[in-house]
Amino acid sequence: MKIAIAHWQSRVSPVFDVADNLFLITIEDGREVHRESLRLAGCDPFGRTRELSDLGVDVLLCGAVSRGLEKALVAAGIQVLGFLGGKLESIVSAFIDGQLNDGRLPRAD
Repeated sequence: MKIAIAHWQSRVSPVFDVADNLFLITIEDGREVHRESLRLAGCDPFGRTRELSDLGVDVLLCGAVSRGLEKALVAAGIQVLGFLGGKLESIVSAFIDGQLNDGRLPRAD
């Protein structure tokens, strides 16, 4: 499974629509096996969606996300767990531990 998480200064980026940096994390058997940092190129909803889809992203973990972008991502088969906030590693750990099922976990600081 590949998850993407928009980040800024070791935290979840507050608004995915304008985020520049993304970690692409591969998870196998309940553990992280690979992580790479990428710079997002697309700014419009369809460009962002195409970019994540081309990367093989299954799940996006993010802060706020516009309704239009979220709809485009879901239509492309990408699960969106939005409105998350806090330290990047806390969010990744909570996801791997199965504690972000509904995407509405209180801020993980």
